[in-house]
This record gives sequence, C-alpha cells and structure tokens, in this order.
Amino acid sequence: MLGGLGIGTTEFVMMGLLPDIATNLHITIPEAGHLISAYALGVVVGAPLLVMLSRSYPPKNILLVLMLIFTLFNGFSAFAPNYITLLLGRFFAGLPHGAFFGVGSVVASRLADKGKQAQAISMMFAGLTIANLVTVPLGTFIGHHFLWRYTFGIVGAIGLITLIFLKLWLPPLPANPAGDNRSELKLLKSPEAWLIILVTAIGTGGLFAWISYIAPLMTDVSHFSANSVSWILVLAGFGMVVGNVVGGKLADKIAPVKACGALLTAMAVTLLAIYLLSGNQVISLILTFIAGALSMAIASPIQILMIRTAKGAEMLGAAVTQAAFNIGNALGAFFGGLPIAAGLGFTYPALMGALMAVIGVLFAYILLRRQGNNEVVVVK
Repeated sequence: MLGGLGIGTTEFVMMGLLPDIATNLHITIPEAGHLISAYALGVVVGAPLLVMLSRSYPPKNILLVLMLIFTLFNGFSAFAPNYITLLLGRFFAGLPHGAFFGVGSVVASRLADKGKQAQAISMMFAGLTIANLVTVPLGTFIGHHFLWRYTFGIVGAIGLITLIFLKLWLPPLPANPAGDNRSELKLLKSPEAWLIILVTAIGTGGLFAWISYIAPLMTDVSHFSANSVSWILVLAGFGMVVGNVVGGKLADKIAPVKACGALLTAMAVTLLAIYLLSGNQVISLILTFIAGALSMAIASPIQILMIRTAKGAEMLGAAVTQAAFNIGNALGAFFGGLPIAAGLGFTYPALMGALMAVIGVLFAYILLRRQGNNEVVVVK
C-alpha cells in the first residue's frame, strides 16, 4: 500500500505540476506534457521486461529492487538540472511501476486467506486511492506555492519508507520454480489474456477520457470556479477510496469477469449521465463521486481475473494488466480530446468515454462466453 501511495503520487501529481515545471524549466506546456508520456512509456516498457528478467528470484527481493529503482529516479527527478534529464528521470521512474503492482498483486493473493484474494489486492491498490485523495493535492499545493522539486523529494521519501517496511515486514515467499520466460510468454498467445488486456485498455480508457478533461468540464459546463477544481478532484479521490473497497469485495463474491462486466456497464451509464446532466452542479458532483468510485472498483477484479487466467505466469500477467491500464490512460486522453478539437464542447469526452466503456463490456461478454461462465481459465 505504501508503494502504491508513492507510485500514485508521482503518476498523477504531474497533471497539477505542469505549469510550474514549464515555468521553472522555461519550456512550453505541451513540452511539459511529454513528461507524463515519458512516465507512461516507462510503465509499458518496464512492466513485462522487469518481470521476465526477475522471474527466478524471490518476490520479496524483486519488490525491494523495484522500489529501489523507483526511489532513486524520483530522487533524481527532484535534482534534474534541465528538461532532458527530467524526461529521462520520469521514464526510468516509470519502469518499475507495472512490475511492482504485478508482483505485489501476486504476493497479496498468496498471503490472503482463501476467498479473500481480491480484497487483499484492493488493500494494495488502496495506496493509489489515498494518493489521489491526499498526497496528489498536497504535492500540487507544495509544487505551486513552493517548488515542484520538493514534491518529487517527498515521493522519494515515501519510496525509502516503503523499502524499510518491505525489508522488515514482508514475509519471504519462494520464487516460482516452474517454467521459464519462453513458457511465460505463451500467455500472450492466449485469446483470454488478450481479451482481458482489451477490456482494460479500452474499457477503463473510458474513464480516462472523462477525467483527463474534468477541469474544463467543471468550470465551463458545471460553472464551478477554477479554485473549486482541486476540491472536486478530492471528491473524486474519495470515491476512489470507496470504490476500491467495494471492487475487492465484489470480485470475491462473484466471478471477476462478471464483476468487470457489471462495473463497466455502470461506468458507461455514469459517463452518459455526465454527458447529459453536468449542467446541474449538485448532480455533477454526485456523478463525479460515482465515476471516481468506478475507476478504482474495477482494478481488483481485472487484476485477479488475469492472475487466475495466467496460471504459471501470474506475475507477468498482472504486470501486463498494469501496462494496459496506462495504455488506457493514453487512449482515453486521446479519444476524449478528439471531439474537443472538433469544437464539440467539454461534455463530449464523457460521451466518448461511455462508448469506450460499452466496447469494454462487449469484450468482457466475449470473455465470459469463452470461459463458459467459469471465471478460471488456465493458460497451459
């Protein structure tokens, strides 16, 4: 959870720090935006690569090394002298992101009591939700009123604390003795695994289409003041905290693929409601909370679904899912921006997001049919 807190902070705080970094480093806002892309690229590259390189080592050792890389490069970012070095720092800080959550998900499920694996994974993802509720707004405030470098220093400190706690308290688990990288890569030949990746990248991308443009939606459509946006994001963060707990419990009570389909359906309905009803401030706030809850409720069901699908390649599967989440981030921001560029207004990203969520539901339905209503598919 502490690792998730640090990772969530460094990933999402960049959105609020872009103007301050651009001013301090004498670059444009679009150039500063490349720092977000560099981190996401690091996640996509590092998730499968680092898991495959480390698969023969005990999970505790893997997590320690991954968090060490994360801590070092966030500390490096705090002292980066120019734009290019900061860009490199962001890329390398993103490398352990997906692998950490992938390995961490497998560790959490192994340590959990039977029937509570998804809830254990949701406890790990709770760090992400707390980041959006507390440390992202705090880091944005510090970066705006003092210096953005202090925020990365705080992330580095969280990483250091995480290293200490992992060393002291994480139980040692044996390395996975079976198979090799070649056998694990068979996961990518599995239609079920690709369906989960598509559900993740396209379905959850719908929420990123909405949240990427939430600030102009709230100011231009819901008519909140610009100063209110930070508090609205805290409301969305509180929704994430609640949704994360609900998603973990739901995935332990029903088949994870059914939980994914139900949550994506709810996501599509909520985003459509945002498109239609954001002109009302009270309804807009309620929908923001619900959408925030749904954004994290689906994390644990998707992760446990991939772990159960990728027997013998659990860590790789869970890491690939994290990469797919970041692809969803990029796809959502891209497709959500298309109607704005066409002059259609700031409600249309939510409509585009609803369409992406519906496509995610269709992929979940296909997966359910392939599994024959059985949530466990073993990749041999």
